[in-house]
Amino acid sequence: MKKLVILAAALAAQFALFPAHAADEAKKPTAQQEKMKVCNEKAAGMKGDERKKFMSDCLSAKPAAAAEADAKAPTAQQDKMKACNEKATGKKGDERKKFMSECLSAKPAAADAPTADTKAETKPASSQQDKMKVCNEKASGKKGDERKKFMSECLKG
Repeated sequence: MKKLVILAAALAAQFALFPAHAADEAKKPTAQQEKMKVCNEKAAGMKGDERKKFMSDCLSAKPAAAAEADAKAPTAQQDKMKACNEKATGKKGDERKKFMSECLSAKPAAADAPTADTKAETKPASSQQDKMKVCNEKASGKKGDERKKFMSECLKG
């Protein structure tokens, strides 16, 4: 009987503490509520449409300054267009059209691309690649089966 009374008292104490714990959890503001609090503090002094727009941007995680900066930042394509336009100064008509087409379709980092000399410095060519180069030069003018046979023999030796 004593065990039963002790068990009942323990359960009663457990249930008495549970609502207090649940109430503590319920008091914590949600992430959205925290965001609302921060945005409200930042919007102090604003009224009407200005406040409404600010709160909308703030709560949707789009700060007005960042959104404007993103909208004004030129894209890579715009930068490329500007550079090509500067280079095309003095060209007119079909000549300009052709130049612009080639300039805009070029790879963006063409000026930064390594030259043949720097490629050799950064990555040494294998002996197989060197052989292939030499054999290709020697095989110029040969076609079809004759070229295949020549290349096969050249690369072996």
